[in-house]
Amino acid sequence: MHLSVAILALAVVASGAACGGSNQPARPAAAPTDTADGPGVITGTTLFEGTPPPPRPLRTDSDPLCKPEPGAVAEILLVGPGNGLQNVFVYVKDGLGARTYAPPATPAALDQKGCRYIPHVFGLQVGQTLRITNSDTALHNVNATAAVNSGFNFGQPTGVPAATKVFDKPEVMVPIRCDVHNWMNAHAGVVPHPFFAVSTADGRFEIKGLPAGTFTIEAWHEQLGRQTQTVTVEAAKPATASFAFKMQT
Repeated sequence: MHLSVAILALAVVASGAACGGSNQPARPAAAPTDTADGPGVITGTTLFEGTPPPPRPLRTDSDPLCKPEPGAVAEILLVGPGNGLQNVFVYVKDGLGARTYAPPATPAALDQKGCRYIPHVFGLQVGQTLRITNSDTALHNVNATAAVNSGFNFGQPTGVPAATKVFDKPEVMVPIRCDVHNWMNAHAGVVPHPFFAVSTADGRFEIKGLPAGTFTIEAWHEQLGRQTQTVTVEAAKPATASFAFKMQT
């Protein structure tokens, strides 16, 4: 009987040692995930300097199943009223420190319609689902040639269910193209936070929910390159930024 008690006591001691003992400090809990509900806002414009070239009509004659909207043009360089530059991806490049943000549950969406990718430029968070659909009657191919993430390349006939993909690393930008229709392309900006925007037809953008602080923001355009600015965000008033792009010589 005494031998059994001794063995039990040794087992308890061994168990306590293996678990670190009750007098050992507890492991720190994982840092809570930050939320994008801060008071800071950055508003701004992306502009084209000089006289823009005329829009290039979208030629889809090689596939009779392609039916773009009347007057559709190539989207590589779109300049709107007041020389506003469309399809510029603007995001916070630096300044968030160790903050972490969970990806949204709502997927980002990429459609193929009128033998174009819609949207042409878009953003999503690391870990967020990308839902890819084909609204055309034509066969398409989706080829993402990522440099940092794992790329993908698959065919998508009409009527098949949506495909879903996830990028697990930041990458600005991931080019996407259709190998069936060589004029079709898109660009995805993958960032680890929700602070990004794509400039609209008049060149405007807005990034909301930021904490107060000083940030480096970058603006990317597929033909005209990248620019960065330092912006200080205060809770009391929106910060502003303006980017001016011109043709590379």
